[in-house]
Amino acid sequence: MTNSLLDSKGVWENGLAVIRVIIGIFLIYHGAQIFATEDMKGYGQWLTDLHVPMATFMPYVGKAAALLGGLCLVLGLFTRMASIVLALNFTFITFVMGQGKIFTENQHPFMFVLFSLIFLFVGPGRWSLDYRMFNKEK
Repeated sequence: MTNSLLDSKGVWENGLAVIRVIIGIFLIYHGAQIFATEDMKGYGQWLTDLHVPMATFMPYVGKAAALLGGLCLVLGLFTRMASIVLALNFTFITFVMGQGKIFTENQHPFMFVLFSLIFLFVGPGRWSLDYRMFNKEK
């Protein structure tokens, strides 16, 4: 038992897939806010105050990225491409909208950046449509 806890190999190879699905569900939840008109107006005003170009349009881009990126993570479909978009989206949220306060107010968006980078580097794993569609063994 102690050896398996100290070994550098993972204990459960597909455990990251479970985390990928849960993160995807969180992103779908946050992205679904695209359908809340008042919330989207508030984000547009926030970006206007920050002097961001196309301030009324950009919140829709960000929420659509979260919604579609979350769906891609849940399915494990186009995971690495979705991870790039999500990392860029949440980097903007963390460092432009949140002014980079990652140790106080903006831990959640920054953690989404980190999770996106993990899925970019590691990939979706065996429990994914990417694996089924693109890893054909010969």
